[in-house]
Amino acid sequence: MKFNNLITYIFLVLSFFLTTSCKNPFRWTDAREIPVSADERVQKNLEEGRGIQFGIGKKKGGGTFDFASSNELWRASIEVLDFVSFTNASYSGGIIITDWFAGNQESSNNGGLRELKITVRFLSNEIRADGIQVIIHEKICKKTNVSNCKIRKIKSNIKNEIKLAILKKATILKKESDKKNLKKRPKKNR
Repeated sequence: MKFNNLITYIFLVLSFFLTTSCKNPFRWTDAREIPVSADERVQKNLEEGRGIQFGIGKKKGGGTFDFASSNELWRASIEVLDFVSFTNASYSGGIIITDWFAGNQESSNNGGLRELKITVRFLSNEIRADGIQVIIHEKICKKTNVSNCKIRKIKSNIKNEIKLAILKKATILKKESDKKNLKKRPKKNR
């Protein structure tokens, strides 16, 4: 029993020396290289990429974000579809889904109530016809039994009109943004 404890003790001591002998943990440095103030040392370590950061020594303020306000296609879609509420508008997911809204007519078959839902998928950040996909679903419920509804994806002119309206609005927003950026750019002296 004592022999096993001795072997375990020797193994632990040897493993300690083997792991610490790879690199000298004590580095000799010049005292002039290390700042005296703790805040300055923290800042120096952060600049050199050492240690971890928990919000200490960090400058307050925001960073630079490429967010929805700079994407003309996203902004145009929000503006074109502002007549209905959204159930999902995820910029990072690249999708906008509207809530069900009443269509302007009753369904011709069996006199049911017709509701529509519009989904816009962003396939690209560029303003192109193949950069977005518009999908329209139709829900038709019987007047007598509202819980009995049929939902289906439809092909309609509404889909093309919404897509065209989004692309036109995005183009206008892009031109306005380019004009602002052109005015802000400093002129070079030749």
